[in-house]
Amino acid sequence: MPRSFDMSTDYGVSVDEVLAAFSEEQYWLARLADSGADDTVLDSMEIGGPAGDDGSIDVITTQVLRRDRLPGVVTQFHRGDLRIRREERWAPVIDGAATATVTGSILDAPALLTGTAMLEPLNDCGGARLTLRATVEVKVPLVGGKLENFIGSQLVDLLIAEQRFTTTWIGRTA
Repeated sequence: MPRSFDMSTDYGVSVDEVLAAFSEEQYWLARLADSGADDTVLDSMEIGGPAGDDGSIDVITTQVLRRDRLPGVVTQFHRGDLRIRREERWAPVIDGAATATVTGSILDAPALLTGTAMLEPLNDCGGARLTLRATVEVKVPLVGGKLENFIGSQLVDLLIAEQRFTTTWIGRTA
C-alpha cells in the first residue's frame, strides 16, 4: 500500500534565487557530483518550455548506487546496482511562488515516487520554504511497506542535503 510523506525545508534566499540556481546546468552537474551516487547523468534539461520563455524548468537525472553500498533491506528485493531516475518539472512563478511535480523511479524495479512541491516566500525573513508531499509505492509482497518507509526516511535526508547544497551553491556563485 502506498505511503505518503510530507516534509519541508527553509532556504535563507528568495524563491527567485533558488529557481535561478535550478535553471543553471552547472548547478545540476555540481549537485549530482555532490549527491554521493556512484554514477550520475543529467539526462535532459529544458528551460522555459518549448518556446524557451515561460519560466518553467524541466530536469531529468539518473543516479546509480552500486549494489555493494546498498542496505540489506534494498538488496532483498533488487539484484544489481540501483538506477534511480528523477524528474523535476517546475512551473513558472505565480504570485511569488512556484510549484513542481516530482517523479522518481528505480529502473527495473517496481518502485515509484510521485510528488508535488511548492517553493514559496517566507515574508518575515526574505527566504523561501520548499514543501514536498510525496507518495512512495513499492509493489513487492511482504517487504513493500518496509521499503516504502525506508525510502520515505531517505527522502527527508535528501531534501536537507539538497537544501544545504543549493544554499552553498548560491552563496558561492552570487
